[in-house]
Amino acid sequence: MTERPRLTVLSGPSGVGKSTVVAHMRTVHPEVWLSVSATTRKPRPGERNGVHYFFVSDEEFDRLVADGELLEWAEFSGNRYGTPRKAVLDRLEAGEPVLLEIDLQGARLVRSSMPEAQLVFLAPPSWEELVRRLTGRGTEPPEVIAQRLDAAKVELASESEFDTTLVNTSVEDVAGELLALMKVS
Repeated sequence: MTERPRLTVLSGPSGVGKSTVVAHMRTVHPEVWLSVSATTRKPRPGERNGVHYFFVSDEEFDRLVADGELLEWAEFSGNRYGTPRKAVLDRLEAGEPVLLEIDLQGARLVRSSMPEAQLVFLAPPSWEELVRRLTGRGTEPPEVIAQRLDAAKVELASESEFDTTLVNTSVEDVAGELLALMKVS
């Protein structure tokens, strides 16, 4: 009997490249299921409901929290983000590898509710590179970038809470290392 896959959580500071690594990994291994988060944030250009996020009202998010329907949730920059619990558990039960790409607060909540989950910290090659990535996006105002840099310092200090650290020097290499940790061949 094959063992049921563990939930894998990928976290790390904003701008470290989590989304880029996950997108590359899923191009190579589309069978890895990436949970789609619910958010109260408004869609950015090109984002589609149910694909990038489930865009919900504050009232709907409150209901999801109250009913215990979120595995984890966090607030950042005035918006809330959360992982629907049932979809994750259903996929794991079906034997599918499941990946969550979430922030530190969410990773801590998953650790407390699912201690068997595998927590992977994605680290930047250097602080300078992280600053360059965050300021080079051009998608956020300076005060949001400053918030993200402050948060990144706290997030980097939490690395020891994770089971494994991967350094994002190459998207292809990190995606391969992540797949190996998830036992996806």
